[in-house]
Amino acid sequence: MTTISRVLVANRGEIASRVFRTCRRLGIPTVAVFSDADADLPYVAEADVAVRLPGNTPAETYLRGDLIVAAAQRAGADAVHPGYGFLSENASFARAAIAAGLTWIGPSPESIEAMGSKIGAKEIMKAAGVPVLEAPASPTEADLPLLVKASAGGGGRGMRVVRSLSALDAEIAAARGEAESAFGDGTVFVEPYVEHGRHVEVQLMSTTVIGDRDCSIQRRHQKVVEEAPAPGLPDEVRKAMHEAAGKAAEAIDYRGAGTVEFLYDEEKRRFWFLEMNTRLQVEHPVTEEVFGVDLVELQLQEARCSSGGLEARCARTSTTGHAIEVRLYAEDPAADYAPQTGTLSRFEIPEVEGIRVEAGFATGSTVTPFYDAMLAKVIVSASSREEAARRLAASLRRARIHGVRTNREQLVAILESDAFLAGQVSTAFLADGGPLGTAVTPGAREAADGPRRSPEEQGVRTAAALALAERAKAVRRVQQRIPVGWRNVTSQPQRIEFTDGTSAEWQGTREGYAVDGLTVVSAASDRVVLEVDGLRTAYDVSVTGDRVDVDGPLGHTALERVPRFVDPADQVAEGSLLAPMPGSVVAVHVEVGASVSEGQPLLVMEAMKMQHTIAAPRSGTVTELAASVGRQVEAGAVLAVVEEQG
Repeated sequence: MTTISRVLVANRGEIASRVFRTCRRLGIPTVAVFSDADADLPYVAEADVAVRLPGNTPAETYLRGDLIVAAAQRAGADAVHPGYGFLSENASFARAAIAAGLTWIGPSPESIEAMGSKIGAKEIMKAAGVPVLEAPASPTEADLPLLVKASAGGGGRGMRVVRSLSALDAEIAAARGEAESAFGDGTVFVEPYVEHGRHVEVQLMSTTVIGDRDCSIQRRHQKVVEEAPAPGLPDEVRKAMHEAAGKAAEAIDYRGAGTVEFLYDEEKRRFWFLEMNTRLQVEHPVTEEVFGVDLVELQLQEARCSSGGLEARCARTSTTGHAIEVRLYAEDPAADYAPQTGTLSRFEIPEVEGIRVEAGFATGSTVTPFYDAMLAKVIVSASSREEAARRLAASLRRARIHGVRTNREQLVAILESDAFLAGQVSTAFLADGGPLGTAVTPGAREAADGPRRSPEEQGVRTAAALALAERAKAVRRVQQRIPVGWRNVTSQPQRIEFTDGTSAEWQGTREGYAVDGLTVVSAASDRVVLEVDGLRTAYDVSVTGDRVDVDGPLGHTALERVPRFVDPADQVAEGSLLAPMPGSVVAVHVEVGASVSEGQPLLVMEAMKMQHTIAAPRSGTVTELAASVGRQVEAGAVLAVVEEQG
């Protein structure tokens, strides 16, 4: 029996916090490692000891195995938990930790190595009798669509769907660049793309199966919603998948937590091996909820038991209820999921019975461009799938998330959609378009629909405007008891405009505020109560500079007040192409003087480990080019100027 007296987690954010929680319950001291960008995140304070990794980027910090091993030795740790991502599936790092006398809380380096290459893993699975997708040697039009995948790593990095053979070479090159940046290995391969397949995976602890999950709802090939057990799976298919996963584990004598992922064709009732993750999965909480196990605790037990024998202690075949997890990302679904950065002025997700929150951030935390955009995972377990979905959507609506745009509205739309509730999920769920693909905010809907607004949308703008008026009244030095906007002779209403093209009007009276179509019951700088047709609605309002966050019956709405005076230095030339997020420029495809057409790729930016193509907003000539490869840019920085032809 191996003794574990102090555990270093070679990771960051919510997974570090997750491992620390189990260690605290078991009485095991912990060690955190942190980059300069992560110094103030909650997980650092949660550890008993924390060690700084100088720098910000993954290559400088969490991908430096030598620094992490040295940190463990300096902090007196005798075991390393890799979490997921970064070095969690790096056999060389596992060997380095073991060579330094540390207990590796994970599978053997040999198992990691065997499954580390998706190309090699398929050969092993094929030999073990597990069905695999055969990659075409020389793709033709008949083989389309195809999927380009990175051989190393996961999380959607280095993946591209190809629908035209003419685009294959460019997509392979893009996938290689993204894979090299994310994993340090640019090897990619091509396989058939099953258009409406389901992503179903089987949880393993060593060679014992602990249920299955459905992770089909994805964006940019990254999971967004996960649930256990996989809904609507025929008994014979579920049994066959479990048996195939067991064969996969036995083929490499697997020890520890792992997951075998399958692509399932619901129409043909066929499935194929995708990959095996030799680590804990992001979505492991849904399995824990329905099976009543702690997978991190089982990992620690497996690491302690040099002679094995863990299978008998974790084998369970029955589930209790249903669990659903959503990933809350700092991103804008309406802008091709562009990652968002900034300070979370408020970050509160209610944790009530049946609600589990695993967050890497808190109120006041800063979201930087250096790492994955996930802020938190919210998990709900209930007696039925429908109840779990309903309670999870309600919890997300009640959350207070200010300062950074998120995919919260999209998640609620998914959970409340008829297709999801009917179990009609696939990897194309979001790609099929509609409101689930764009998830517009109330403000965006209103701007698109014109001046007509529902009472709820009008209430949001009015609440924001009155809260701003109350703040103005609180800071003025005279006439504090007189309502803002009050006049002896009424001429015109007061008006506040917002950057989404909407506005709100009101008049100040001796009794308070007057608004057309609404009755103002009460107004304060942080809470406004309005009444329409005898129905009262309360709005919580938070103001940070010109930004106004309103939480009401529509959920959350972020507004920004149009400033009364604009600094000429802040204005940009017509035709300027602005950086949609902070990040680094990794490719430039044009030169000054080049003629470009609308939609033509001009350059590629990388942020939060994903690459984003920046295209020409219109046809014209490139007259300025401020971007160069390797340049770090802030959101809103001018990258290029395209002047319209003629």
